[in-house]
Amino acid sequence: MNKKAVVLLSGGLDSAVTLYLAKSQGFDLYALSFDYGQRHSRELDAAKAVAKKAKVKEHQVVSMKLDQWGGSSLTDPSLEVEDGDINRSDIPVTYVPARNMVFLSVAASYAEAIGARDIFIGVSQVDYSGYVDCRQTFIDAMETAINKGTVMGAEKNLPIRVHAPFIHKTKAEEIKLGEQLNVPFELTWSCYRGGEKPCGTCDSCLLRAKAFAEAGVEDKAMRI
Repeated sequence: MNKKAVVLLSGGLDSAVTLYLAKSQGFDLYALSFDYGQRHSRELDAAKAVAKKAKVKEHQVVSMKLDQWGGSSLTDPSLEVEDGDINRSDIPVTYVPARNMVFLSVAASYAEAIGARDIFIGVSQVDYSGYVDCRQTFIDAMETAINKGTVMGAEKNLPIRVHAPFIHKTKAEEIKLGEQLNVPFELTWSCYRGGEKPCGTCDSCLLRAKAFAEAGVEDKAMRI
C-alpha cells in the first residue's frame, strides 16, 4: 500500500513539479488547492488540469477568502500588480500576508484527517520574489508547530513531515527535473495578472522566463 502525501498545488510550475516528484517517490497523491480570493482563476484552472493529468487520488479546492482584508495586490483590487524586477531586494506588493502559514495549517488538518504523514510544498528561497514564507527557517518552524498541534505528532508519535524539495534549488533546476518526470508544463500558469495569455512582465512571468531559458527548455505554455 502506497503512502499518502498531501501536495499543495497552486497550478504553477513549482507545485506541478513537486506533485510529480511526490508521485515518482511512490506516494498516493492528495492535492490541495485554495480559492483564497485571488484576482483571477487561471491558476485554479491550471491546478485542476495538472491534478487530472497526474491522476491524483483526490483534489480538494478549499475556499478561504483572504481578500476580506487584502494586503496584497493578488487579493486587493485597489492595488496594482507592479511590473517585475528579478533583482529586487524588497518584499513585493504581491506578497499575501502569511499565505503559506495558512495553507500549511490547512494541509496539516487535511493530512491528519486522511492519515497522511507527508506534506509537500514547492517553495524555494533561491529563486523567488522575496517572500518570507519561502525560507528554510519558516518551513522548519511550521513542521515543529504542526507536530505540536496535531494528535498524530504530539500524542501518537506519528510525526508529519513537511517536504520542501526545492527550497535550495533554482527554478531552472526544477524545470530540468520536471522534464525528466514528464511534468505537463503547458498546463501550468504562473502570471499574477491572469488574462488570456501571460503578461510577460510581472515578477512571476519574468522568473519563469528566466528559468526556462537557463534550463534550455522551451516553455510550451507560451505557445497557447
